Amino acid sequence: MDIAVLDRQTLTWEEDADFSPLEGLGNIRYCAISNEDDIISSCRGCTAVLCNKILITRRVLVALPEVRYVGIFATGYNNVDLNAARELGVTVTNVPGYSGAAVAQQVMAYILFFLSKVHVYDAAVKRGEWGAQRNFSYFPYPMHEAQGKVLGVFGFGDIGKRTAAAAAALGMKVLVHTRTLPRERPFEFVDKKELFARSDFLTLHSPLTPRTAGLINRETLALMKPSAVLINTARGGLVDEDALFDALTGGVISAAALDVLDREPPQNCRLIGLDNCVVTPHVAWAAAETRNRLIRLAAQNLQSYINGKPINTVT
Repeated sequence: MDIAVLDRQTLTWEEDADFSPLEGLGNIRYCAISNEDDIISSCRGCTAVLCNKILITRRVLVALPEVRYVGIFATGYNNVDLNAARELGVTVTNVPGYSGAAVAQQVMAYILFFLSKVHVYDAAVKRGEWGAQRNFSYFPYPMHEAQGKVLGVFGFGDIGKRTAAAAAALGMKVLVHTRTLPRERPFEFVDKKELFARSDFLTLHSPLTPRTAGLINRETLALMKPSAVLINTARGGLVDEDALFDALTGGVISAAALDVLDREPPQNCRLIGLDNCVVTPHVAWAAAETRNRLIRLAAQNLQSYINGKPINTVT
């Protein structure tokens, strides 16, 4: 089987990812892609195409009738025209649940960033502030405990569940809002307005859909405490960035931590540079172990398809 991998560079940094699980399944082509024509010319003769964020449009699928399988190196699959795939009989798979541990860890890192101020104190020591004191301890920058703080979790899939469990282990009070109530409810489940109003930290773990697009807007931000912190490791489109900018500069909420933006990489994003807005470059999923797990699971998806028993299908 000929297999095209379209955006390998999104999964590895200085060759730290292991692609051998895929390479054992067929003849791999690692393709450099910049437009639809590149995809079409590079994938001629391939039965399977694997990609991360490259757009697989109807035009691409129609032009490549030999492609019968599209495997996505991600949980989200909005980069593939699923209607066209269904019409053309193309199997599309994703990789759910591969990044839960890493993303939950990143959320907790943001929370501790604001509460423990390790970065602030490290910088102060390096500036000589501690050495200039007479006392053994030096704490001019306010710190707070996680214990007793309220974490609101919007979305209760694998990542939301892991994040809630990690927060509970630190003694935080966990509130959850999710569209479909699970049978087991280890935390307090509330409606959206209550979640926004009660949370000290609000973390988003929802897919981007027409229902959730612009979830964070002027109206919902106004529900939040002035001391609240917003965390988004899900999708940039969940947040109205202009409304968040105004909320952060106008004291509507205290701070935000964003791993995703509406446009990536960003161009003239006003949130970048605000003292009360932490922005990281879409890295919550990118721990080395996480990326290698993703490749192994994508290979398992393809192997299952080859065996005639496809798994994790979205078409």
